[in-house]
Amino acid sequence: MRISRRAVLAGGTAGALGAAAVGVGGFTAVDRGLLPGRARLRRAFGMTGQDGTVPDAPPGTVETFRRRSAARGGEVEVVTMLPQGARPEGLPVVLALHGAAARAATWIDLGLPRFLTAAVRAGTPPFAVVAVDGGDHSYWYERQAGDDPEAMVFRELPRWIALRGFAVPSGLLGVSMGGAGALRMARRRPPAALAVVSPALFPTFADARPAAAYADRAVWKAHEPLAGPQGRVAGRLGVWCGTEDPFVEPARKLARRADADVAEFDLGLHTWGYWRRVMPSVLAFLGVALSR
Repeated sequence: MRISRRAVLAGGTAGALGAAAVGVGGFTAVDRGLLPGRARLRRAFGMTGQDGTVPDAPPGTVETFRRRSAARGGEVEVVTMLPQGARPEGLPVVLALHGAAARAATWIDLGLPRFLTAAVRAGTPPFAVVAVDGGDHSYWYERQAGDDPEAMVFRELPRWIALRGFAVPSGLLGVSMGGAGALRMARRRPPAALAVVSPALFPTFADARPAAAYADRAVWKAHEPLAGPQGRVAGRLGVWCGTEDPFVEPARKLARRADADVAEFDLGLHTWGYWRRVMPSVLAFLGVALSR
């Protein structure tokens, strides 16, 4: 597995923080995860990394439209995003899958259109991003009969965006629940590049039960990415996760099993602040991978 230098540095930083905590009564145990409230206390003491900010760059063309999805049994919103000055013709496309209790437009709120322009200005090869509503807690598979977001992505979305000049997505980006969905879709149709950020992965069915992500053990085994076959899932794979994120250990396991090209584990929580901090790295990875 090709681990980035940042992952190595993150491990050294975490160790230094743990050593520093010895002089603060009780925090050695918290830093090692032996006491409850670890993430909350580490955040209070500034030990979870700084929140990222949306760059001061203009968004490119952002369009939203609604379509009737037979696969999902209702109307969904689709969002297309381009770097400033770019047109969709000839650009590779990344499909961005949102997390739980979110929707396609959440990527706009996160600042992705501005991040795209900033990435291109920094030298990243340009690409387009497309997002679509996948359901609040769908985990991007057919949890309820007649509502299949994965089928929508494969069968309907390419036609909808082709009418607006966009190519079939060749890259995948998923955050949290969307990371699990992106990994599952990549098993079916490996993309040229896949980036997962804080992926919501559950190594055992017992881990998944509190999140109600899977109805029973059989459903978990059929749809949980870590329960599937090992090995590569994309032409190039990048994994990002904060070290205070509850999903960090499953993310590390994924990076090892799938031989990730980039695996970055810095201080951070399962928050927008962390996702904004790593977004420049994520977009640079995708842009370079899709330009090869």
